[in-house]
Amino acid sequence: MSQDRVFATYHIETPYDLEYAAKVMAGEQSTGTFIAVPGETEELKDKFSAKVVSIEELEVVSTPTLPGSKPPKGSNGSISYHRGKVVLSFPLHNFGPSIPNLLATVAGNLYELREFSGLRLMDLELPHAFMEKYPGPKFGIEGTRKLANVYNRPFIGTIVKPSIGLTPDELRVVVRDLALAGIDFIKDDELNANPPYAPLKNRVKAVMEEIERAADKTGKKVMYAFNITDDIDQLERNHETVVKAGGTCVMVGINSVGLAGVAHLRKYSEVPIHGHRNQWGAMTRCPQLGMEFTAYQKMCRLAGVDHLHCNALDSKFYESNESVVKSVKDCITPMFGGYTVMPVLSSGQWAGTAPDSYSSMETIDVMHLAGGGIIGHPGGSEAGVKSMIQGWEAAVSGVSLQEYAETHFELAQAIEKFGK
Repeated sequence: MSQDRVFATYHIETPYDLEYAAKVMAGEQSTGTFIAVPGETEELKDKFSAKVVSIEELEVVSTPTLPGSKPPKGSNGSISYHRGKVVLSFPLHNFGPSIPNLLATVAGNLYELREFSGLRLMDLELPHAFMEKYPGPKFGIEGTRKLANVYNRPFIGTIVKPSIGLTPDELRVVVRDLALAGIDFIKDDELNANPPYAPLKNRVKAVMEEIERAADKTGKKVMYAFNITDDIDQLERNHETVVKAGGTCVMVGINSVGLAGVAHLRKYSEVPIHGHRNQWGAMTRCPQLGMEFTAYQKMCRLAGVDHLHCNALDSKFYESNESVVKSVKDCITPMFGGYTVMPVLSSGQWAGTAPDSYSSMETIDVMHLAGGGIIGHPGGSEAGVKSMIQGWEAAVSGVSLQEYAETHFELAQAIEKFGK
């Protein structure tokens, strides 16, 4: 890969010839205009224009995916919509190693062009100049494991429920139960950050007091991801509130604060950044529009998140299991020959989802979060945590859940309740 160009792969749908459509893309996102202008010299175009690297023809469909496209002039009768894979390259000197300006280039006005009835950014290849500007996760998988002292298995965690409405004193009770149960990780819901009824500073105080008390009894300090999502100028103050209280993780809504906001937080963060991707569905749910997770997670890693949500198998969300598995594998594939990011699995999870997760994802480097699968366990939260660990032990050892449950009571209880 050239070290002075960015390569972007797209899936497109267009009523035009694919070669023409690709040239429109390249022109729109670099030197082109809808009509020739005096300053657009051949020398300028040669230095600054995007180039079409390759075009792969895929299927042809009879109806457009998205509204608003226009057919070629002179089209009569039925119109065919051509789908294809297009790779463009952009000179790095057009925008430099800047995530915001990279986004403007590879995912800017392209989506609005009437030549297209579908357009999706699939992948990015970035020059090392980005690595030099953005060092990536400060902790990542290994740093998170070291900080929480959790090795040789997935992190077992949960999300505070009810998502909103708990006072700091009510939250204490929830955290106390989970911390004494031996859980590895707890996180705020993305809906709960710094609300007037339970300000962040009050919640941090209550949570950390309970975590420290539990640690004194059990010898294990739970990692709690406090949601510090806020305006950019408030992020540092929120982070400081968590760190001063002894907290070991902060959570941020990536799409709420933007990738530049995440990169800003990473500069001074003293603890892992738990990246939540809420609003992601709006960017990706239509298969002919938006962005593939492969491209998205690379930019999230550059910005500096240490953990990144990926949904989970058989969850309540629309995403297919195949897509979830690919997302996890994308996260643990080293970037720039080095850093990875810890995938986070959540939604509809319990001990019984461990075997399929392990066999398909082929890794234990995940955070496996379960709500009802832990808190709703008939033996209580401690039994719920044990059942999750036992589910993964069975998965890694290649023993069926039913066989492993014969000697592991908590797993047997989970199967009886959740496995029907």
